Amino acid sequence: MSAHVRWRGDNRTDNRRSPAGDRRITPAAGAWWRSGAWSLPEVRWAAAATVMFAAGGISHLAGAPPWLWWSLYLACYAAGGWEPGLAGLRALRERTLDVDLLMVVAAIGGAAIGQVFDGALLIVIFATSGALEAVATKRTADSVRGLLDLTPEQATRLTGAGDHAREDIVDAAVLQVGEVILVRPGERVGADGRVLSGAGPVDQASITGESLPVDKQAGDEVFAGTVNGTGVLRVRVTRAAGETVIARIVAMVEQASATKALTQLFIEKVEQRYSVVMVAATLALFTLPLLWGASVHHSLLRAMTFMIVASPCAVVLATMPPLLAAIATAGRNGVLVKSAVVMEHLADITQVAFDKTGTLTEGRPHLTGVHALPGAEVSEVRLLALAAAAEQGSEHPLGRAVVRAARDRGLMPAPAEEFGSEPGRGVRARVQAHLVEVGSPAQLLHGDRRQDTAAAAVVVAGLEDSGHTAVVVRVDGALAGVLALADRMRPGAAEAVAQLTDLTGARPVLLTGDNARAAERLAAQAGIAEVRADLLPAGKVTAVRELQAGGAQVALVGDGVNDAPALATAHVGIAMGRAGSDLALDTADAVITRDELAAVPAVIALARRARRLVMANLVIATTFIAVLVAWDLFGDLPLPLGVAGHEGSTVIVGLNGLRLLRDAAWRRAVAASRTES
Repeated sequence: MSAHVRWRGDNRTDNRRSPAGDRRITPAAGAWWRSGAWSLPEVRWAAAATVMFAAGGISHLAGAPPWLWWSLYLACYAAGGWEPGLAGLRALRERTLDVDLLMVVAAIGGAAIGQVFDGALLIVIFATSGALEAVATKRTADSVRGLLDLTPEQATRLTGAGDHAREDIVDAAVLQVGEVILVRPGERVGADGRVLSGAGPVDQASITGESLPVDKQAGDEVFAGTVNGTGVLRVRVTRAAGETVIARIVAMVEQASATKALTQLFIEKVEQRYSVVMVAATLALFTLPLLWGASVHHSLLRAMTFMIVASPCAVVLATMPPLLAAIATAGRNGVLVKSAVVMEHLADITQVAFDKTGTLTEGRPHLTGVHALPGAEVSEVRLLALAAAAEQGSEHPLGRAVVRAARDRGLMPAPAEEFGSEPGRGVRARVQAHLVEVGSPAQLLHGDRRQDTAAAAVVVAGLEDSGHTAVVVRVDGALAGVLALADRMRPGAAEAVAQLTDLTGARPVLLTGDNARAAERLAAQAGIAEVRADLLPAGKVTAVRELQAGGAQVALVGDGVNDAPALATAHVGIAMGRAGSDLALDTADAVITRDELAAVPAVIALARRARRLVMANLVIATTFIAVLVAWDLFGDLPLPLGVAGHEGSTVIVGLNGLRLLRDAAWRRAVAASRTES
């Protein structure tokens, strides 16, 4: 997971604070129905409508008395038609028509001429669609509000100067520019600012996405919500609470999500004109025959027959089953696509952008090399064993990586004594009577008494130029060697990049907050040519918008809080499920649950196939509607035949769309992602 750490207690509400000042945010037991999806009226009404529809259908098939299944169907009308009906009436007051009102009227008309099942089916489809939209909107809003939990509610403000400064616990929101705060080890930084004194590593993955903590000292910038490591920092506030980087992330996510919510399915883009034409035609079919002397019953029957055969049931099902089947198939294969709109947008992607840390890489450092210096009296194996023994007591990610690498190579670190850790410098310990120091080159390459540091400096410079992190080891005061560490590229990343290049016709882009050297090294391994490094969240948003301005339909693949604004800005945001932050998972339109990058080109290929099926279904559905409507207008379409044609077209397009549920559909998508250009 990201640096967004949740303090978990039991299943009761717990308002105590962690040592870092964070509030426990585990919800109270039973709160799911007050704050979860069930709290939404759209969900409750849709569930009630579905239950009534199912009960009515079972009663009907079981031969129950007509009054019973009629009552259940009408209860379905009342439950599911309430919200769409109100929405339609509000639109009507604004002198517009939409499909919501049209479907309610068509359902009531169907019941009026005895086709109560058809009307109830329409109600259930549209009520469920509205419920899913409401759930998606609520999850995005909740995740944005939860982002503010990254910043501690309280901070330690220093008043006065020197060792006699007074410490006051204050709300972080009231901190003013120019004030000084104290940040102890393990605490979250309470405000954006610059370090006045102190030194130590700060985990700022939540802001920049860097996989390793960054050593901070006087003059360096720190961000609200980042986690202080082992040092004690005095920080001068440079931005008010509402202007911090984390606050700007919230604003960018909200703005981008609101813009994206305006996108609708193809059928919704034409619903206004279709609704007006259908209502006008229905009224004309009812009133004109009356003027020519026809009976009210005959005119009403013909008008309702028209409304049923012209209702877009088959068109709705022409669109939704292929997209929903593709969503289900993708889900079985490790890709959670959150809506049919997202599946549509995936089919249009022409450019993919990747975050680096936790997306193209595994998100944690690994030992990549052990370099014993010439003249040192230790071998590379002995050097690693001594360094791992000294690092056993360290909590630093680099230290844990060294210990893990030693154990992976079958080296069991010896017991260490006199362990000590100094922020910004490293660790020291006595191992088998030897004093072993492991730490920063800036510290340990100075003051060596027994050999020249030139050889070590050359090794360190070469490693850093290639994007590695260098760690120096001294044994008994003499330089012994250098360890190389780096984040490791995910398996299959290079192949996924190549497949996306063939599939979209454009090479993917790397957008990262990490340094340029590390980014370029990884890009070369993955086959990515364009790299934009040292980006804060706003910089990633700008980069995505620049790609869009060039005509690209952009999919961004990321995992961290710092990626959330860009995920929301992109046409499709895709999050890595296992390592992804809560905000990234909620903001993204799709989630790679197994963290397999090969799923990205596969799901794009699947979306393109789903779009082809949608277009085929639309041709089938509109052909049926056109034939039945023409028959009713220019001939005498019997009601049973009209219902049979309407339901038959619905079944045909539904079954055609469900072809994507087969396992072969994913295999074909994987194959297409490797061959399509």
